Amino acid sequence: MPEASWDADSLREAWPSMELEDRASAFAALQRSDADDFFLELSAQDQAAILVALPNGERRLWMRLLAPDDAVDVIQEVEDEDQKTALLEILDASTRNEVRALLAYAEDAAGGLMSPRFARLRPDMAVAEAIRYLRRQAREELETIYYAYVLDQDQKLLGVISFRDLFATAGDRVISDVMLTDVVSVADSLDQEEVAKVIAQYDLNALPVVDADNRMQGIVTVDDIVDVVQDAATEDIQKLGGMEALDTPYMQTGMLSMIKKRAGWLAALFLGEMLTASAMSRYEDEIAKAVVLALFVPLIISSGGNSGSQATTLIIRAMALGEVTVRDVWRIVRRELTAGFALGVILAAIGLVRILVWQQLFHSYGEHYVQVAATVATSLLGVVTWGTLVGSMLPFAIRGLGFDPASASAPFVATLVDVCGLMIYFNVASIILRGSML
Repeated sequence: MPEASWDADSLREAWPSMELEDRASAFAALQRSDADDFFLELSAQDQAAILVALPNGERRLWMRLLAPDDAVDVIQEVEDEDQKTALLEILDASTRNEVRALLAYAEDAAGGLMSPRFARLRPDMAVAEAIRYLRRQAREELETIYYAYVLDQDQKLLGVISFRDLFATAGDRVISDVMLTDVVSVADSLDQEEVAKVIAQYDLNALPVVDADNRMQGIVTVDDIVDVVQDAATEDIQKLGGMEALDTPYMQTGMLSMIKKRAGWLAALFLGEMLTASAMSRYEDEIAKAVVLALFVPLIISSGGNSGSQATTLIIRAMALGEVTVRDVWRIVRRELTAGFALGVILAAIGLVRILVWQQLFHSYGEHYVQVAATVATSLLGVVTWGTLVGSMLPFAIRGLGFDPASASAPFVATLVDVCGLMIYFNVASIILRGSML
């Protein structure tokens, strides 16, 4: 598409599949009225890539369009230190100082996520005076106008008042009399995922961030948390798929990087699956005597792996939402043993009926088909129960070792359960089929 024909809607649609050079030229072709909104809608990574690709003279315009916390995100996405310095220097002095202060925090901490621009009031102000003062602040591009925060002369957080309550209050009342003093706040060092939990727990639009002396440093808004939650969910889902999390969107990840992210775990899982072959070789005599047993190996191990993967996914998500902790381990053991046994009974019944029906229709399983059916049904009961228990406990074991529970990926659980499933299956077979087929 020629540059002159780009509009915001068509560029949004084409953006994910475009190369960087094409993106920069298409962005430059947008009308200014569309370009502002389009630029602000982009991720920090895309904004950084566009800024680096633009001529030096145009960067100032777009950097100064960003709020301080957004400017920090963009600068952190730039790898070259000289380019980081150049982007920082084109900001006005006030914003540059704010950005430098935010850059001092860890990227994934509340301090690195917050905006230093928020509505602030003194406790001794009258409501009418406070409203006039907030109008002036609003013209200075406040991050949000949901709440006004009441600070003393040392900038310590005393209380909060919503704009709704402020405008509904008589103008001659004093702020200290109408503010809420039970303020939910977080430390500037708190991890961003914990910040997200606090905002979700209290259903807040904005959350004040304070230092160790309760001096207010800024606010984290709900739109900032949406990005955090999305990134965390994306990372966990990718790990659950049995790979390292991607650092960039799928279409923007280089092929070499993509292979590196996936090859390590895939190789580890492949080596793990070799244990399945080793386990089967341990029982090759039984398989030679009763070849029919080999027909049900995929059924047995996949049922155990699937039940384990279900349990792992449920527990990891519950851990991420704070619904379960290490203190709940024994309750979870009881629940998953019950659930695993019930699921095992259901699959065992299906397997039993399937073998008996197939035998009547096709005579597939020989004269000892009843014992074969009993072997498969009993094995399914044991394997599914075991897989469910292992899948639910593995995330806790991994967290206990200091790793991300999401590393207990579904493929990893399935690989672990496969070997145990084979052992259960062939040991059950040796008991039930002894004296008949074995």
